[in-house]
Amino acid sequence: MTAKKLLILPGDGIGQEVMVQVRRIIDWMGKKRNISFDITEGLIGGSAYDVHGTPLADETLADAMSADAVLLGAVGGPKWDDLPFDKKPERGLLKIRKEMGLFANLRPATVFDALVDASTLKADVVQGLDIMIVRELTGGLYFGQPRGIETLPNGERKGVNTLTYTTSEIQRIGRAAFDLARKRNKKLCSVDKANVLECTVLWREEMIKLQQTEYQDVELTHMYVDNAAMQLVRNPKQFDVMVTENMFGDILSDCAAMLTGSLGMLPSASLGAADANGNRKALYEPVHGSAPDIQGKDIANPLATILSFSMCLRYSFNMDAEADMIENAVKAVLKGGLRTADIMAPGKAKVSTSVMGESIIRELEKLA
Repeated sequence: MTAKKLLILPGDGIGQEVMVQVRRIIDWMGKKRNISFDITEGLIGGSAYDVHGTPLADETLADAMSADAVLLGAVGGPKWDDLPFDKKPERGLLKIRKEMGLFANLRPATVFDALVDASTLKADVVQGLDIMIVRELTGGLYFGQPRGIETLPNGERKGVNTLTYTTSEIQRIGRAAFDLARKRNKKLCSVDKANVLECTVLWREEMIKLQQTEYQDVELTHMYVDNAAMQLVRNPKQFDVMVTENMFGDILSDCAAMLTGSLGMLPSASLGAADANGNRKALYEPVHGSAPDIQGKDIANPLATILSFSMCLRYSFNMDAEADMIENAVKAVLKGGLRTADIMAPGKAKVSTSVMGESIIRELEKLA
């Protein structure tokens, strides 16, 4: 028995429902694979504010800092729209990313063969798609200073956000992306806006230096962010690994997500720097939001959260065999025609959140 320290933060909305299905898989692994997880569960987002008056309590952050990995559901909802900016649910998510030093966000956009028709793009455009977007997560416009809203002497209001990166920040995310590209097809596209923004001129220069000094075996290309958005819907299979700054990555990864047909299918990983033993702080979460409009209806798609747990097994616990089992179970369920409402198609069987979870367990039993 090997105990892995895992903090689970279901969060708000459907985050709580989909996380139940992950807990079922964890229980199954304990019984059938002799794998033990030391689990702590906590609050984040609106649910944390309701109890603690803050979207991330100090004790929850302490649990996250001491965990081997954090698995998160979703945060936010209209219930908390009128809170002060620093109390909004999303501030809890940004804070935990910042405090854990999770600078690299890995967002895969993979089209499962059984879901080719779920995409709004033609099948020949997306079939076989497998992109990894590496988004810098702790810098850029979302964290740069100065920031805020001020009233000018003439009565006008002025909003300010600052796009800023240092060489070390760029090199750190660059190495993460190059290392990932090296393990895949040795192709990396760096996305910037170097024709307009000086900060991304620096970004491009540092990416070129990295390639020339440390990663000559990886093909490096560059693309302006507006063109990258267009190319993602024109010819997405030209990309393998993409790396970009925080806000560009936020936008492009959601764009890439919809190539697959549903946000409900896509996981993500946010990773920190490796310590002396090669271990990294890490947080895993589905790409979809809290979807309060379907909360409590047992119709949410749990597969993105289940696949996020698969990424957790792979990147934090080096449990590739178990990660492969989960991914193969998902493929088998989809091939068998089961669909939640968000990926429903003619001739398929619509199932609930809980039935989808049960179906994954059945496929795991077969694979085991």
